[in-house]
Amino acid sequence: MSLIPTASQTVGPYLHLGLTPITIADIARDAAKGETIVISGRVLDGEGKPIPDALLEFWQANADGKYAHPEDTQDKPLDGKFIGFGRVPTDKDGRYKFTTIKPGAVPGPGNMLQAPHIVVCVFMRGMLRHLYTRIYFADEAANANDPVLGLIEDAGRRGTLLAGTVAGKGEYTWNIVMQGEGETVFFDC
Repeated sequence: MSLIPTASQTVGPYLHLGLTPITIADIARDAAKGETIVISGRVLDGEGKPIPDALLEFWQANADGKYAHPEDTQDKPLDGKFIGFGRVPTDKDGRYKFTTIKPGAVPGPGNMLQAPHIVVCVFMRGMLRHLYTRIYFADEAANANDPVLGLIEDAGRRGTLLAGTVAGKGEYTWNIVMQGEGETVFFDC
């Protein structure tokens, strides 16, 4: 008798069992260089109901605009206290929260500088492939010239990528809507 692997299916319902123990909700690690910020929000389905078992991964550059990755060859300093990666599950109300630093600008298409942003990967039940999106900051002037944001012609759709400030500086809120009205822009990577 020979055993063969089963086909790839979905990430649930065991997502929380396998990945919650490796949650990284504090990307800033207290001593990272830059402005410490908190980002929170909800992951919602097409009817506006919370998705209680999603998992979000975050990648970002440090405050100087350099990724902690060997392929980032920019002549910018690394911050040894900043890992640039986080992972958080949603709770029963679809909520998530993480602490990081506001990233610096990084080169993008045509070597144009991109506005500060955080790359987000969404995993959840029922999805055969994870989805990619980005968090931009609504109070960032560089958004007007960002080459990726500029690809999204509809201002309403572009707005789904903008995290708004909450109760003063340093706190942002940003929701992910999986489908339907107000659907978040997802990228084909």
